[in-house]
Amino acid sequence: MSIQQTSSVATNSLAADAKSLNALKLQAGKDSPAAIKETAKQLESLFMRELIKSMREATTKSGMMDSAGESLGTDLLDQQFSVMMSGQPGGISAAIERQLSRQTVPDDSSGLKMGPAPSPAPAKPATISQTEFVEKHNTAASVVEQATGIPASYMLGQAGHETGWGKHEIKNADGSTSFNLFGIKAGAGWTGKTATVTTTEVVNGEVRKVKAKFRAYDSYQDSFRDYAKLINDNPRYAQARQQTGSAQAYATELKRAGYATDPDYAAKLNRAISTTQQLRRAYA
Repeated sequence: MSIQQTSSVATNSLAADAKSLNALKLQAGKDSPAAIKETAKQLESLFMRELIKSMREATTKSGMMDSAGESLGTDLLDQQFSVMMSGQPGGISAAIERQLSRQTVPDDSSGLKMGPAPSPAPAKPATISQTEFVEKHNTAASVVEQATGIPASYMLGQAGHETGWGKHEIKNADGSTSFNLFGIKAGAGWTGKTATVTTTEVVNGEVRKVKAKFRAYDSYQDSFRDYAKLINDNPRYAQARQQTGSAQAYATELKRAGYATDPDYAAKLNRAISTTQQLRRAYA
């Protein structure tokens, strides 16, 4: 089947047929950019369909009109909505397309044929909020990486995890941002500005809400800079500093050193860093 035929079949069953998606993904690894673009659009469509489905399931139903026919009709409607919403400007298909393009390499025999790259494809595309967060803070993180040696993707992943990808930044009393992206508390030695908020801590296996003072900065770059200084200068993070070649090892050592009380912090942080690494590769 040619790429034109494959694309046509996939478009007619967009976001509904996993078999056609697998065919496109295979074609994307060995044919033209058109297949990569179509695959990215399908992946975004699948994501949007699941999002719409989750939103619909969260809506209270009366039960009076529930039927198999209605469920089928609703599912088909969701499919159509997901098709219409995919591939639009500002969506995530462009980022997915860039990532897929980086995972194809020229064949040595002709220089034209495309084959799968050694690195595996990401498990799932990044969300819009994750993409926007990395785009917003990538420059500041890169500047601090050059000055301190802490990988920008590690800092972005941790900042994203700590703030819910920018949705839950620590606020000052007047509602303005404290620019604290890493949840760094204001200890006895901190002489700068502070923000007092209620936070969640795990103490002796028990989840508690406590009030705590956190550091406040004048800019996001100041936050990245202070975080890197903390990791590089504080002896408790000495082991983490030696693990900048492995996101999993770095996250594990941060948890072991007591950066956070969440028992699952290392696993969560590792996933967040993996996401930022994927996104930053797409920008390169």
